[in-house]
Amino acid sequence: MNKRVTGSQYEDIACSFLTDSGMKVIQRNYRIRTGEIDIVAMDGRTVVFVEVKYRGNSHAGTALEAVSAAKRKQIIRVARYYLYSHHIPETVNVRFDCVGIDGHEVKYVRNAFDAEGSIS
Repeated sequence: MNKRVTGSQYEDIACSFLTDSGMKVIQRNYRIRTGEIDIVAMDGRTVVFVEVKYRGNSHAGTALEAVSAAKRKQIIRVARYYLYSHHIPETVNVRFDCVGIDGHEVKYVRNAFDAEGSIS
């Protein structure tokens, strides 16, 4: 199975988890030339950008450990463009969450990092 199909399957799991938690998924796999955001959701009036990572085993560390500083910066850059291109005012609350899937265990980190890329 290729990585795109595998990633899509685990993003499905993450979307189900988010909707079961009361969020509304509004877009998946938002791509621009410089990067991608796995899931864009609404949690009330907050726009939530969600990174999904999967690890079948822990040889390379946990799924959440794979969200590096460089990846966080890329997500923030793409999120800024998303907000701009969708005419979302700067006054709207924004949050960056992560869903890590290690084997069959789903871990969710709300406010995983801030708009400067610092881990919360």
